Amino acid sequence: MSRAELKPPIAAGGMIGVLDLQGDVCEHLDHLGRLGVAARPVKQAEDFEGLAGLILPGGESTCLARLLQIFDIDKVIIRKFHEGVKLWGTCAGAILLAKSLTGEAPHLGLIDIEVERNGFGSQLDSFVSEASIPRLSQTPIPLTFIRAPKILSVGRGVEVLLRIDDFIAAAESPGILVTIFHPELTPSLAFHRYFARKCGLRPCGEETTLDPSWDKTSWMRLARITPMERRSAEPLAKASPQEMDHENPEGI
Repeated sequence: MSRAELKPPIAAGGMIGVLDLQGDVCEHLDHLGRLGVAARPVKQAEDFEGLAGLILPGGESTCLARLLQIFDIDKVIIRKFHEGVKLWGTCAGAILLAKSLTGEAPHLGLIDIEVERNGFGSQLDSFVSEASIPRLSQTPIPLTFIRAPKILSVGRGVEVLLRIDDFIAAAESPGILVTIFHPELTPSLAFHRYFARKCGLRPCGEETTLDPSWDKTSWMRLARITPMERRSAEPLAKASPQEMDHENPEGI
């Protein structure tokens, strides 16, 4: 199944796009599909047609920012936002949307928040947690932080949805949602349901916090790699350097 082959919408009024330049694209598409929300990857200006919302996924923010400029997608995002398209930035996406970045120039600058890149340290400092967010769910929501940024402060017109210790983990303005963690890497559909409603759509399904049918490989049905292909690669990953040199003497 290709990325675009998702379930048809159950609500009129558009669909949600996921910026498909780099990062957690399939994972977001999978979550939206579980809610019956029409969704598609967005690579170029033409893909914005008919969108009610756009997700800027987690990934490598420097790479994403560069690709946005190379393909002139940054200008399209800004224009579409001012035309009413809702935006959600997760992790790197939140960095791209921030009006202020510690020690560097902002990118899209569409929401009045100050963000510190790699706020917790390196990749080794990634962690999982959970939090109660009554507006989204009656039960705790699992949170996955991967080399996450920190939201240090919010400006006028921005509401804090989740504060943990000395940092802000989720916030929103009328047109933008930002999270420094990765809801798409958990079985929780709470944030995707919340964003769909923010976009004026009506997601289907029960108001449960976790989807019991989700697992860490669910997104693969929307990617080019399949579980079978991944299993076939495992023996190579376990092979010793000598075995790999024997199979591939030129080291290619």
